[in-house]
Amino acid sequence: MGRGRGSAIACAITLATAALAAFAPPAGAEIPFVACPRGNNFACAKLAVPLDPSGAVPGTITLAIRRHRAAVGEARTAIVALAGGPGQAAIPFAEEFAELLGPIAATRDLIVFDQRGIGLSHPLSCRAFKQHPGFSPAAGVVAACAAQLGPTRDLYSTGDSVADIEAIRRAGGYEKLVLYGTSYGTKLAELYAQAHPDRVEALVLDSVVPPGGPEAFERPTFQALPRVLRSMCAGHLCRRVTPDPFADLERLLARMHDRAVRIRAIGPRGHVRHIRATPQGLLDVLLLGDFSGPVRAAFVTAARSAALGDDAPLGRLLATLPSEEGGGEGFDLPLYFATSCEDQDFPWSRTAGTSQRIAQARAAASALGRGAFAPFSARDAITLSDVPQCAGWPYSTPFQPPPPAPLPAIPTLILSGSEDLRTPTSGAREVAASIPGSHLLIVPMVGHSVLGSDPSGCAEKALQALFRGRPIVPCRRRRSTPSRLRPEPPPPRMLAHVSPARGYAGLTGRTVHGVQLTIADLARQLDLALEASITSEEFFSSPDLRTGGLRSGWVRLSIGGVSFHHYSFIPGMTISGALRSETADLRISGAAAAHGTLRLGAHHMLVGILGGRSVRLPASGEGTAGIVARDAAASSAQAPGSPAARARARELARSIERLLGS
Repeated sequence: MGRGRGSAIACAITLATAALAAFAPPAGAEIPFVACPRGNNFACAKLAVPLDPSGAVPGTITLAIRRHRAAVGEARTAIVALAGGPGQAAIPFAEEFAELLGPIAATRDLIVFDQRGIGLSHPLSCRAFKQHPGFSPAAGVVAACAAQLGPTRDLYSTGDSVADIEAIRRAGGYEKLVLYGTSYGTKLAELYAQAHPDRVEALVLDSVVPPGGPEAFERPTFQALPRVLRSMCAGHLCRRVTPDPFADLERLLARMHDRAVRIRAIGPRGHVRHIRATPQGLLDVLLLGDFSGPVRAAFVTAARSAALGDDAPLGRLLATLPSEEGGGEGFDLPLYFATSCEDQDFPWSRTAGTSQRIAQARAAASALGRGAFAPFSARDAITLSDVPQCAGWPYSTPFQPPPPAPLPAIPTLILSGSEDLRTPTSGAREVAASIPGSHLLIVPMVGHSVLGSDPSGCAEKALQALFRGRPIVPCRRRRSTPSRLRPEPPPPRMLAHVSPARGYAGLTGRTVHGVQLTIADLARQLDLALEASITSEEFFSSPDLRTGGLRSGWVRLSIGGVSFHHYSFIPGMTISGALRSETADLRISGAAAAHGTLRLGAHHMLVGILGGRSVRLPASGEGTAGIVARDAAASSAQAPGSPAARARARELARSIERLLGS
């Protein structure tokens, strides 16, 4: 989420006024807000709403709500911020929402609530998922969870959450709402706008899921692959990398033939491990890249290397990144499946058994033809989808598609990252075409969840322009691309392929250049390892960050320095020793390298003897590592996760900059 916004508003009022305003209700409001246990920026409340909005099933469910009062006047309109999922709690991101939306909250209250079934709003719980952890449980596990949830399990659909938003509006005393949604939250906002068009002042839809989405086989994702991969190389970014990243992916998948390829990789302590590279694993990396420009860049390089016969970069990437199996986005699985299985229009009969449903889905996917998913297969599409899990869901009612009501012609900003695979731009275009006068903003070089991850500020400017009645200016691709977003050339497969560093010749010159390439690669790898570790429990318990070398060895990064343990990026050359803020003691060895030692000299230069010759080179690997580290620090400040995770990420990123930067 974006940070550092809205400070001008905070300066315009005194803290005492803000504290009093936080609890002053609008006229006609019925929600009893009180001071939250921590902080004065938000007030807390609970609201009982019908368990079944239709009234057929008795009972109520309690929603947890947070409210940030408008800084100016008494608000008759509230902004409702909707998180992704389904299954992602919104209240943990309340502060981020406030900072992200900034000045548009000056005359509007901000309402953040956990949707029914998650977070603090009567969270669903299943013993079955606790006994079988993972984001892709078997159909039998999902069926067991549904049985534990009982007969009210079908009361957690998107339509039920639409009714909850309307209940909050009425009880809050608001005339209209501004709905801001990200990912699944856009679908919820769209369905509310269809059901209550006269109650919506404006829509802000970020990373769009259309009202009838997602499609059962995720076809928009597969159809967007060629465009997204080639977009990563626009502007000659891949001139030294690959002529066509999509063709590299095709060649890599052709090797697999729907089976795993064993790839050797180096673990974080230097031990050799073998990674099973599968089509699903490649899809996982591509989708994780939605949240990380460095991951997207690393995938292009790894796919090219594998296409040329060097699997080491792909093996290291797969070993470094978490699997989608971990459900690393903080989703509540019982709610995810309770909503997704009921909402989606799967190609099966709801009265059929589990095995029959899967057979019907396979037949439907195959009937679409291989071109629907190429270069992946129908099998890959089914594995990616919710078909294997929802096939076990016990339905009690027929599928009910969203009502065919039109979306209202109201001020609407639709944001789409040009490199988003989860919610590709095709969905944003579909929704934009259905809302007269809407503004579609495609943001270059950005993946999923545009606001807060767009470093250009284009999306933020468009948001402010929408509410100020000013023209929305299209985004332009940046002339200068940050180094961490640029795919690197495939790593050298031998030192003899490395050109001598400027000013040097022969083996010594190739070794000098090899050291520079190794340190630059280390900075990129530590950046990836840092991003991958933020959601890991080990990230908080371990005092350091470790990563394996591309060819052998490993590195440990701590606040005090970087230690190399026979770390190898280029076959036949290794680095051992330590690099700290003010000292360095590095030993260069290996069968193909000019041996010697390097220490830290003036101006952050490495100086020493290699192959009997005095050498001098920047510790930053031609200046790239410092740029990488500064960008890592900025991105970690916006990364999802607890404040402790972000603080620790920033601390380690600063260490990368201090130790490897120029």
